[in-house]
Amino acid sequence: MAVTKRQDMPTRDPLVRRNDFEEVALGYTPQQAVAEAKRCLSCKHKPCTGGCPVQIDIPAFIKLVAQEDFEGAYEVITRASSLPAVCGRVCPQETQCESKCVCGIKGEPVAIGRLERFVADWHRTHSNTLPAKPQTNGHRVAVVGSGPAGLACAGELAARGYAVTLFEALHRAGGVLVYGIPEFRLPKAIVQQEIALLQARGVELRTNMVVGKVLSVDELLDEEGFEAVFIGTGAGLPRFMGIPGEGLRGVYSANEFLTRINLMQAYKEDSATPLFRPRRVAVVGGGNVAMDAARCALRLGAEEVSVVYRRSAAELPARAEEVEHAKEEGITFRLLTNPVEILPDEARCVGGLRCVEMQLGEPDERGRRRPIPKADSEFVLPVDCVIMAIGTSPNPLIKSTTEGLVTQPFGGIAADENGATSRDGVFAGGDAVTGAATVILAMGAGKAAAASIDAYIRDKK
Repeated sequence: MAVTKRQDMPTRDPLVRRNDFEEVALGYTPQQAVAEAKRCLSCKHKPCTGGCPVQIDIPAFIKLVAQEDFEGAYEVITRASSLPAVCGRVCPQETQCESKCVCGIKGEPVAIGRLERFVADWHRTHSNTLPAKPQTNGHRVAVVGSGPAGLACAGELAARGYAVTLFEALHRAGGVLVYGIPEFRLPKAIVQQEIALLQARGVELRTNMVVGKVLSVDELLDEEGFEAVFIGTGAGLPRFMGIPGEGLRGVYSANEFLTRINLMQAYKEDSATPLFRPRRVAVVGGGNVAMDAARCALRLGAEEVSVVYRRSAAELPARAEEVEHAKEEGITFRLLTNPVEILPDEARCVGGLRCVEMQLGEPDERGRRRPIPKADSEFVLPVDCVIMAIGTSPNPLIKSTTEGLVTQPFGGIAADENGATSRDGVFAGGDAVTGAATVILAMGAGKAAAASIDAYIRDKK
């Protein structure tokens, strides 16, 4: 009889981990990984693979884990994915590959993400072999942005023999993997190691290069000798609610707050860019970014951190695992609550957050029940810091400096399913096209664009 319950993921004690930035989840032991892998039914039609944006042969790698061939499993994964240690930690497998798992019909789906993480971590600690640099094909491609889409595109092109130069605006590569996701969810050493593997395959990395300022896309194509350009600049423009008080001191976008902590290490006592350490924090939003901001605020020493979300728990867009971890650590969830004003104190800093209670009405255009304010339900939440985590928009710099590049009404670059844009030789993918989405969807877009770039350059021969 098949085992219907998955292996639990060991985690650190919430009362300990809430005080530091060390990784929360500890990963499977080899014994746990093998036991979990043996739950897989090796379905002939591979529905789980169909749910993977980068099309990893999931049954094949899990079968090898069950046989304790962990290195073989790593080889299977990396045929399709260039960032397995990252994806095993941050991908929403529960809505993608695991949602298609047949084991989930009568029990729990196989823990595909946890097994991917185990395999990648095992390889990292047991293998010192760097990938071989592929034979060059004589063609050059520029990749703008070193987040998930750019890294996936660069890796795929390098494997095909292209000389790839990766341009990153910040001083460290990794994009949102470095500036957006906290150390306790995704250790930065893992990101840097994945990038080092790309460099070993011949990818050139150029940091502090703001394409659109230092160089333009036109200059990359016309003066720098690149035959194609991929734009994977993400969605780093924060949104605000437009309510009174958003200009007060102590109001942050989640982007700024997380960037200062993750990239600039503002949580350290000797940080060159220290961050205000609030006592009472309200994080507005319900996605993974809101969970990250709330849990970081707690680790900065805040006495009380509240996630303020206008819908109910059933509509929370954050991963269930992240919500569970936040609750374990002591984060308060103020659901069906909507801010209407940020109140000042005598020094023009944040002194409170005026909110109204909400109730769910009829479904909106996306099928989600629309929140409606309750009459006479206003109250003030005493806080000295408000972090807005209500979404981001694509970076406008590229579109404003690249002539003839068509964009979408919300600001994303217009591109087809293969990444081709309105400009000849210019391709785009990930959040720069779709708006804020997941790491694995951005990687899938980067891979698709790489194949399209390859076909484009071959057709020009």
